[in-house]
Amino acid sequence: MEESVRPSSTVNGTPQHIDLQSIPLPPQRGAGNAAAVDTTSARPPYAAWESRYRAWVIGSDVFTAFVLIMMSAFLIDRSDPHDMHALGTAAAFLFGLSVCRAWSPRVLGEGAEEYRTLGRGLVATAVLVALGGLLFGALAVQPWVFIVVPMISVFMFLQRYALRQVLHRRRRLGECLLPVLAAGSPDTVADLIARTKADPHVGWRVEAVCTYSGAGAERGSGEVEGVPVVGKLDELAGHVRRGGYRVVAVTADQHWNPKRLQRLAWDLEGTSAEMVVAPMLMEVAGPRLNVSGVLGMPLLRVSAPMFTGGRRLVKEVLDRFGSALLLTLVSPLLLAIAVAIKLDDRGPVIYRQRRVGRDGHTFTMLKFRTMVTNADKLKQDLQAENEGAGPLFKMRKDPRVTRVGAMLRRYSLDELPQLLNVVSGRMSLVGPRPPLPEETAKYAPDARRRLLVKPGLTGLWQVSGRSDLSWAESIRLDLRYVEDWSLALDLVILWKTFRAVVQGRGAY
Repeated sequence: MEESVRPSSTVNGTPQHIDLQSIPLPPQRGAGNAAAVDTTSARPPYAAWESRYRAWVIGSDVFTAFVLIMMSAFLIDRSDPHDMHALGTAAAFLFGLSVCRAWSPRVLGEGAEEYRTLGRGLVATAVLVALGGLLFGALAVQPWVFIVVPMISVFMFLQRYALRQVLHRRRRLGECLLPVLAAGSPDTVADLIARTKADPHVGWRVEAVCTYSGAGAERGSGEVEGVPVVGKLDELAGHVRRGGYRVVAVTADQHWNPKRLQRLAWDLEGTSAEMVVAPMLMEVAGPRLNVSGVLGMPLLRVSAPMFTGGRRLVKEVLDRFGSALLLTLVSPLLLAIAVAIKLDDRGPVIYRQRRVGRDGHTFTMLKFRTMVTNADKLKQDLQAENEGAGPLFKMRKDPRVTRVGAMLRRYSLDELPQLLNVVSGRMSLVGPRPPLPEETAKYAPDARRRLLVKPGLTGLWQVSGRSDLSWAESIRLDLRYVEDWSLALDLVILWKTFRAVVQGRGAY
């Protein structure tokens, strides 16, 4: 969970132009060039850009927090900034974020994980301020707990996001990437390489490969997807020590066994490399995976996806409250759209359609009408021109779309009436795409898992390409959401939805 790091903004006085160009980057080595794999000299454990970026994160966090704390001391306590409340909040802030590892290089830029650790650190800060007030008799801490710390949180999340934008921009240019040595079967390594190229913001670049035989995907080949094969699995640790790779990505291969993996982990101790092992359950991640020791054995525990409980109750409350608030805020826009549709062709403003919701129950989904009034009848005549994936019917230039409808579709404004479906409890703000009954009739058993949760006004499909996605990719993203749902993921998706809608990507 678009989500995830770069520098260039100003928050409450924080410098707006963060010059990552000034970071002395290590020589960037192009994948696919055998000469690029230099195993003669190891690189330093951390590239200069990593240290520089971490310094920007810590510096901007501390600067923003202390400025807001000093301002609050004058406004709340009407005293100098050295009073007990200000000093206690500052100490709690430093302690809370440090203990929760919000500045750890391992989480900076790591999708929703960075925001989760930052959130935990700020919650810990609020708890420490409250407990400190009780312990030292400073009982007037309510404004600091319920106003100052939340205000710091808002500014801090915004500036973290701004920093990530700059970092991601550099990564899309092929800079600020972590050198990766991938080890496994040629097929699984090829899949990893394709994913890193498709999502450069993750920050990985596979520069070398080790396979069991020392060969590539094709017999006698010395490459996998243009990346040179530098050796066999048993030679992996030596290449890591000489090449200074930051990540060793272990992908599936029948020749991996517990003894070989354990030996590799031991051999990598003392190097700059982090060993990352891809589990067989590739689409299960996040809070559902936990490692624990049982009978002296390290076991990967995969908990069941949570479809009920406290977190789901929080999601339900946030859905109802958030959608009601949004309806109030956009009501003038809704009225303007309704008038535009009516003036365009005098037809009905709202289009009602039966969709399938949680557990297969159907409901009436509301949308602004974007097509001519007899669009459903004309659909049969256009089947030969269908460009949709799987059972979906889509056309980039659908002749049934009205002039006003084309504009509404481009920016997803036609979906705003679905906020009423969210208020009524039939939909969620974030979830899988609401399918048609004829689509669900063609679902394979795995695709039917989409129906375990409420459909959403937006989702991973919305922020990952929308109508440009293949059917298989759309299903994969929806299932990933069902399996790995969390409140942090919902917040990331909502933010990315705003960006996708503004840019009009993949909508037609």
